[in-house]
Amino acid sequence: MNVEQCIADQIRASISTKQAILSDKGLMRNIAAAAQMIVDAYEQGKKTLLAGNGGSAADAQHIAGEFVSKFYFDRPGIASIALTTDTSIITAIGNDYGYDKLFSRQIQAQGSAGDVFIGISTSGNSANLVEALRMCGQKGIKTIGLTGFTGGEMDSMCDLCIKVPSGETPRIQESHILIGHIICCIVEEKLFGDLKPNQ
Repeated sequence: MNVEQCIADQIRASISTKQAILSDKGLMRNIAAAAQMIVDAYEQGKKTLLAGNGGSAADAQHIAGEFVSKFYFDRPGIASIALTTDTSIITAIGNDYGYDKLFSRQIQAQGSAGDVFIGISTSGNSANLVEALRMCGQKGIKTIGLTGFTGGEMDSMCDLCIKVPSGETPRIQESHILIGHIICCIVEEKLFGDLKPNQ
């Protein structure tokens, strides 16, 4: 194995996926629309809920952390809950109702009409996210999906599905956190731009 070649190939593949996002006007509009959906929810005193499995669970927690703490500059925290973090809740639901209900049960308990749910899945077919989206529909919660290029089942279930133009899990996940960061940047600027320190 040529390690240097492997490193270069991985970096080039990541850049190529991000260039594909940059050149897709529809995808760029969806990212902007997702950010505005979240801004509208926060302006109405609502919150964001996020969920995913594995690496996507880490992405959900990462994005929630950016909202509650800060992204670029000091400002008030905004309400955001990653549904992947409370081991007692997760294991209770998994044990009592099954893994497919992991997120929908939490949304039923803690979600409110006007909130925004962000479901993250490279395939778009994660059963527990599909169940979560069904619950969001019942409760009047807006939905954003972050998926790979097909969108899977989530494509038709989300108010907005942001589909990364790749079928490779690492490339999709790298792009999901980039898109999450872009959304955080826009939301923070729109809500709190007047608090931004002079550059």
